[in-house]
Amino acid sequence: MRERTPERKVVLLSVYEDEQYLFQAMRAGASGYLLKRIGGEELVAQIERAHAGETVIDPGMAARAVDTAARLQRDEYWPGARHGLTQRESEILSFMVSGLSNRAIATRLVIGDETVKSHLRSIYRKLEVADRTNAVATALREGIFP
Repeated sequence: MRERTPERKVVLLSVYEDEQYLFQAMRAGASGYLLKRIGGEELVAQIERAHAGETVIDPGMAARAVDTAARLQRDEYWPGARHGLTQRESEILSFMVSGLSNRAIATRLVIGDETVKSHLRSIYRKLEVADRTNAVATALREGIFP
């Protein structure tokens, strides 16, 4: 929606209190992320704030998100977490950096080749690269792995 009409404000209303959903929404250009338990009057007020240009986030989630963001910057999670990679994606990327083929990665992790390919597509999207070589180069350049 934002690509077609950049001035449009999008506020997600969700039952999920998971910071990863919040982060994904913000990366996608959302103006807010609120939980469905919000009251009617408060929802209207938050939508008006978003329309006025503010970013609106459920207060409890905002506090947790700030803590998570700080921890991500300090690399207190797994390598690649601050780039949006899941633990499994980070593990696969580390094997790629080590030079393992898709088949070798699948064997090592006891998963199918198609599962590896699915993870690779997600890694490429999150790192904003088109192929394996650029994913490895980005991982090394960004210091994801020492």
